[in-house]
Parts: sequence; C-alpha cells; structure tokens
Amino acid sequence: MTTKEIRWHGRGGQGVVTANEILAGAALLEGRYMKAFPEFGPERMGAPIRAFARVSDEPIKVHSQVYFPDYVIVLDPTLIKNVNVLEGLKPEGALVANYAEGTKHLKAALETDMNVRAVNATQIALETIGRPMANTAMLGALVRISNVVKLESVMEELRNKLGAKLPEKVVEKNVLSVQRAYDEVD
Repeated sequence: MTTKEIRWHGRGGQGVVTANEILAGAALLEGRYMKAFPEFGPERMGAPIRAFARVSDEPIKVHSQVYFPDYVIVLDPTLIKNVNVLEGLKPEGALVANYAEGTKHLKAALETDMNVRAVNATQIALETIGRPMANTAMLGALVRISNVVKLESVMEELRNKLGAKLPEKVVEKNVLSVQRAYDEVD
C-alpha cells in the first residue's frame, strides 16, 4: 500500500480529533506507520476544524498538512455549503459525509461527479449511543470506503482508547455505531 492521506472536517466538540486518533491507533495495531494531527482555527466549541492523517507501510517523511487527500470525511453536514470539502481531493479519491439525504442529494449539493458517499451518521449515533456524536460512526464509513485499516483494528483501538475513560456500556454503543455506519454507508 502506498501512503493514504485523509482529511477530516467537523466542528469543535464533535470528536474529529478523537476519531482521527482512533484511526491512527488502528494503523499502529496493524504495524503500519502513521501520522495524525489536528488543525485548529479559533479554538472554541462549534468552530470549523480539520484533522489530518497519513497511513503507510513505509516510514512517513512528510510533516505538513494534507493538501491532496485520498479520502475526505465530513462530520458536520452544515460544512458542505460553507467549506470547500472537495478541495485537493485526488480524482481517484472519495469523500464520505454525514448527510441524511443520501448520496444522490450529496452529489447535487457538492455539484460534483466525484466519488462521494453519504451515511446518516447522526441518526446512527442517536439510535446506538443516544447522543448525536457522529465521529465513531464516520470511522466505520471511512473504513468501508477506503480499507485504509481493518474494521477489527478500529474496534480494538476504540475499545482501548474510549475504555480508558468511559464505561464499557458506552464503549460498546460506540462499537455498534462504527459497525452500523460501516454497513449502511450509501
């Protein structure tokens, strides 16, 4: 596998950084090289943020943000019209967004014929976790469209990371959220 680059879009407080860290940990569990880091603007709840990740079988020598991602993940559907989420996306790349109206409407909203996919991650999170925290669901969708890491590795890392600070019942609800989005991405 060559290096795969991922860019996340969300808002402060939505768990973008946590999801990116879980992705990175899953890559490490598989013996891969990774770099994962956030980019904050005004550091406040609700402000648009981005996070970046690189996963590779070789050491990663690039230390900059991701300018030409293979995959773009959008946690907050309000960013679709307010941020150029397709910026730099490689022609063979893919975008997956938390978007309730489905892929057809997402393509129309983005005015693109690129590979974009939708998953109603907020609804999945409400039904599995009981809160509109779409970050873990979006991890499942990313794994499905990219195969950048294995689903089992994400589940294991999620249990490791969240298990250190949350009750097991809450962790398992997040695991279910990942699985549902993996299964339901449009």
